[in-house]
Parts: sequence; C-alpha cells; structure tokens
Amino acid sequence: MTEYMPGGRRRIDRVLAPGYLDGIDTLDLEEVRVRRADADQEEVDLSYARRLLQGRIDLLRAEQQRRSGEGSAEPVFGNRTDEAIAETLKRILGAEKRTDRGLGRHMAATPSRVGEHRREAERAVSDVGVSDLEMPDAELEAAIGRLVEIEGRVSQSRKQVQLVVDTLTAEVARRYQLDQVSL
Repeated sequence: MTEYMPGGRRRIDRVLAPGYLDGIDTLDLEEVRVRRADADQEEVDLSYARRLLQGRIDLLRAEQQRRSGEGSAEPVFGNRTDEAIAETLKRILGAEKRTDRGLGRHMAATPSRVGEHRREAERAVSDVGVSDLEMPDAELEAAIGRLVEIEGRVSQSRKQVQLVVDTLTAEVARRYQLDQVSL
C-alpha cells in the first residue's frame, strides 16, 4: 500500500502526516534537512515502484496491441531466441511515446525500501498472472485496468511527497538567502 495511513509507522505516513511541515521555519536546519532527506528517499522509492508498474503495463499493452493487429505480429516471449526477446523488450519498455511521465526529476538516490512499495504491485501482478500472456482478452483488459489503477495511486502519493520535498527545499533555500546558514 502506497497511500498515507493516519497513525501509520511507515516513512510515507510520516512524510505525508498533516503536521510534518508545521513550523518548519522554526525547526533547526539539520532537522529540516533530515526531513527533506526522508521525503527525497520516499519519492525515489515511489518512483521506482511506479516505473515497475509502468513496465508491466507496457508489456501487457504490447500483447493487447499484438492481438488486435496494431503491434508486432511476434509475441513478446514464445519460442524465440534470447536476442529476439531482448530486442522486443527494448522496443516495448524503451518507447518514447509515454504519456504518463512524471515531473522529470533527477533521482540521485537508490531505492531503499522497494519491497515495501512493491508488495502491492507484486500482489497485483501475481493475481493477474502477468507471466501468462495467453490469458483471454477480457482477463488481459482487466489486468491492465488493475495495474493502471495501482499505478495511479502510486503516482498520486508520489506527487504529494514531491510537494513536501519542494516545501522543505524552499525552506533550506530561504535560509541561505537570508544568510541564516553557516557553512
């Protein structure tokens, strides 16, 4: 689950808690930086989980397009060489036509608690049998719908966390502008 839960003990629950930003102008600079680092890491983890979901959605949509005759006639997997599969995956997952891009922030950190955010995605993937690209069309459509819905929730949480990061970053910048920070 990637949404804020009141009273929860996860990092996302702390970062999105209603009082997290209260009084930031009076907090010690080190505390502001610690909070910003937590929020930054949460954004990285959410971004990673989001991209995992998007990759799975892309694979299912490619299969859907193949079936409808809009995409490649070759199945993604099937009885193909490793090189052919790698080229197909590169084409599908590297497509520049994404419409669900985020704010394009540079992520300097490595995902830390991927498992926590991935659990919901992994449950969804195992529930819909993503590895079975031979599922009936209706099941494929439903699987895509479920993954899109989860990706939307992850994206919404990520946007909320980005607002927290931006607020904390602005506070640090404000202090530098007022020369309240000693190097």
